[in-house]
Amino acid sequence: MTSSEPQFSSLPLSPALLRAVNELGFERLTPIQAQSLPLLLAGKDVIGQSVTGSGKTAAFALALLQRLSLGERELGGMIVCPTRELSAQVAREFRKLGKHLPGLSVLVLAGGQPVRPQADALDRGVHVVVGTPGRIVDLLERRRLRVHRVSMVVLDEADRMLEMGFLDDVARILNALPKERQTVLFSATFPDSIEALTQKYQRDSVRVNAAPAAAARLSIEERVLHVRAAADDKLEALARTLEHYAPDSALVFANRKVSVAEVEQALAAQGWSVASLHGDLEQFDRDRVMAKFRNGSTRVLVATDVAARGIDLDSLDLVVNFDLPKQPETYLHRIGRTGRAGRRGLAVSLCAAGERHILDSIENARGQALLVSDVAAMPRAAGPVAVSDAKMQTLRIFGGRKDKLRPGDILGALTGEAGGLLGADVGKIEIHDRFAYVAVSKAVSERALLSLRDGQIKGRRFRVDLVE
Repeated sequence: MTSSEPQFSSLPLSPALLRAVNELGFERLTPIQAQSLPLLLAGKDVIGQSVTGSGKTAAFALALLQRLSLGERELGGMIVCPTRELSAQVAREFRKLGKHLPGLSVLVLAGGQPVRPQADALDRGVHVVVGTPGRIVDLLERRRLRVHRVSMVVLDEADRMLEMGFLDDVARILNALPKERQTVLFSATFPDSIEALTQKYQRDSVRVNAAPAAAARLSIEERVLHVRAAADDKLEALARTLEHYAPDSALVFANRKVSVAEVEQALAAQGWSVASLHGDLEQFDRDRVMAKFRNGSTRVLVATDVAARGIDLDSLDLVVNFDLPKQPETYLHRIGRTGRAGRRGLAVSLCAAGERHILDSIENARGQALLVSDVAAMPRAAGPVAVSDAKMQTLRIFGGRKDKLRPGDILGALTGEAGGLLGADVGKIEIHDRFAYVAVSKAVSERALLSLRDGQIKGRRFRVDLVE
């Protein structure tokens, strides 16, 4: 990031928001933020294009938080996302940026969870809702979601929403909102359906595009491995890639759900710590899989593009395209999950003979050829895979945000006199509404489990188990 990019302090943001931005370590705006935030703060309708990890969420979150009236618990802003995972990620970003705004209430409205607690929370009053189209429409039809004071709506990953068949729901939502509002769309691509949406629901919208700049700035080494057509050849190449680079964390993309299952099964048979994301998982299980991957208890995650939407990772060592995506924009979204926050990233694509034309389109869109690696030059490990074992294990505490638990409470219980663990033994802590996940070093996981089961957190006993 160059010094020519403006600082957050140059924007007309409240002291509370600037304090949060500073505490999060943000100094200079990313390209999409520099282009969109002044327009958003000025109340303009915006349609923005950018790759994953570009900072777009912070852009629209800051703009909405700046304009909210917190004196009354009335809904002022709505973010519509294609998946539950992305909804949860966006809500976390809002809470981080708004942590110094007194009384701020952000609510996720998404399937996979009972509708009644969400409806009851709406009755008590919230300032921002982040949710999926289906659940939002459901609550609108139940007359539990009152939107007459909504002044800003954001459609995040709008192209994916329409690809997933949510056009009618999106239209129902937008038609229910006040006509005098700010309408914002962020999309990786701009098919005709997106153009039609912006023409119908936005007023004098300004289009910003940071995708080329963001892609050029990605500090990612991109490589391609040419393999024969057989599935076994790709599995062999994937195994050699993982053994050669020995990543602490790797995200493997396949185009079909059946391929995801085959890859997971093959890697598990080789001893890898691996899990998968697919559309049939219940929300509780999806949260469990993602928590273990984020905190290092699972080394490799296999997923399709739809299942992986909304994955929020601070650091990711390696992205592997087991199947090449058919769209160059999807390729950028995939690899953009590594090489973040100034870290070097690595993306390896496996290209079968029948995928050469897809590789050509990706390279043409990138304006450069990908470096070619030789599979044969990646020797197989002799004996068991020594690098496959995860360093961390995950404990699940059956208490969360609704029980007033905070990360510091759990850390204190583990490292205080009763727990006796070192701070270095405790990894990422995630707090959900009714449960929490905490990563601990595998060497002390049994000790940590017994300590939490026998002890107390904030003077209370909670059920605790080891997440397998």
